[in-house]
Amino acid sequence: MHAFVRTIAALAVAAFAVGAQAQSEPWPSKPIRLVSPFPPGGTTDQLARLFAPRLTEALGQQVIVENRSGGNGTIGTGIVAKSPPDGHTFVIVFDTHAVNPSLLPNMSFDTKNDLAPVMLIATGAMLITGHASQPYKTFGDLLGAARATPGGVNFGSIGTGSLAHLAMTQMGAQANFRMNHVPYKGGGPLVTDTVAGHVPVSMATVALLTPHVRNGTIVPLAVTSAQRDPVLPNVPTVSESGVPGFEAYAWWGMLAPAKTPPAVIQRMNAEVAKILRDPAVRERLGGLGMNIQASGPEELGRFIDGQMTRWAKVVKDFNIRAGD
Repeated sequence: MHAFVRTIAALAVAAFAVGAQAQSEPWPSKPIRLVSPFPPGGTTDQLARLFAPRLTEALGQQVIVENRSGGNGTIGTGIVAKSPPDGHTFVIVFDTHAVNPSLLPNMSFDTKNDLAPVMLIATGAMLITGHASQPYKTFGDLLGAARATPGGVNFGSIGTGSLAHLAMTQMGAQANFRMNHVPYKGGGPLVTDTVAGHVPVSMATVALLTPHVRNGTIVPLAVTSAQRDPVLPNVPTVSESGVPGFEAYAWWGMLAPAKTPPAVIQRMNAEVAKILRDPAVRERLGGLGMNIQASGPEELGRFIDGQMTRWAKVVKDFNIRAGD
């Protein structure tokens, strides 16, 4: 009996030693996946590819960008939610992340319980544009056309339930107009059709559309921020242009699987914050209309809670469903 007890005790000590050794292993111990849940070319992809080489250098392990698009961002985010919480998988999410729980009730993961916040990276205004071939040279022109023919003007967004979709819906109710929504599967496809003129009006982030404003392909009509955006100081706000008091902001954040060690999350937060303090990075993101936040994990958690509450009400009030 005593021999049996001694054996069990020895096994317990050995198990503890192995566990302690595992916990003390340096992080990262293998390549890190940084998932962008939208196609290449969109803003989450741009951020991921901006961060990856810099994180690789800082952490001493390769950071690999993986595009896993579909489901309004839920496919890639779901992969991360189900990944081992060992600090080797992260995701950069967009504002759709806070809408999806109310829009897609059968998601494969729980937004609040299966993911851990790392950082609110940035926020930014949305930009409404018309193709240069269209007659819309001001937001007033667009309002007039949309009111004259309800549902007769098409506008594109990165997808059903995107901030652009919800914001335009809410805006239309406030200003008595209605346009026909054309959802795309991410920023890349939207930009392709926007530049080609296949969709006459588009609404997306300043970051995504501004390069094509500068080359004259599309005409900026209005921004959704409370004040004019520094990147496009001559473009009026929606509030100035016929929808008083209206404002809405895009945002980008980094998440990890739930139960990822807090020390790992804090280290990743610190390394991304260092990148965001780089003057060259700040200039690049500022030029894209991104207002850098570089928040702590707790701030991102509270922010997502607020966004989920706000946009769930819009989805419910306007009966927005996946596929609309």
